[in-house]
Amino acid sequence: MRKVRVSMNVTLDGYMAGPDCELDWHFNYWNEEMADHACQQLSKADTILLGRVTYVAMAKYWPCQACNLSYPREHLAFAEMMNSHLKIVFSKTLSRASWNNSRLVNKHFKAEISRLKRQEGKDIIIYGSGQLVNSLMQSGLIDEYELWVHPVLLGDGKALFTGIEDIRTLKLIKTTPFNSGVVILYYGAA
Repeated sequence: MRKVRVSMNVTLDGYMAGPDCELDWHFNYWNEEMADHACQQLSKADTILLGRVTYVAMAKYWPCQACNLSYPREHLAFAEMMNSHLKIVFSKTLSRASWNNSRLVNKHFKAEISRLKRQEGKDIIIYGSGQLVNSLMQSGLIDEYELWVHPVLLGDGKALFTGIEDIRTLKLIKTTPFNSGVVILYYGAA
């Protein structure tokens, strides 16, 4: 069975974006070591799950990056995977998903994820998409959280986890520290 993995950049105080969806704090720590790791991570997946907001932002950015020859090889490899991997977009408001290899799902989200997990293939990864992550977390459909914790405090913003009604116990699987001070914490169900 395939695993659903959440890969999320978060601040030390648990925010995935600033109050106005700012992400500049994330880019201040990004380095080649982290880019290599992100490329290895994405190579272990073949499907990307996205909510509407994240899809719209990524669909504007990634198609242009695959042709940018000024980027390092690792960035181009990541861009090629972002553009070629299957992208499942969960939205009740979008009418179409035009980014290469994108498919729109506008109902029965949980059934779709369960179906995808039963199919043959590599892992399924979620970038951003906080509302989708929270919905799938509440339904027990996330197998692993890969939290890229940045050594920064925002004090306010868009929290990664919201609406939690019951205690969720997770088990630390491993950690990966980077020279920039970012640490990936890998958690699975306890």
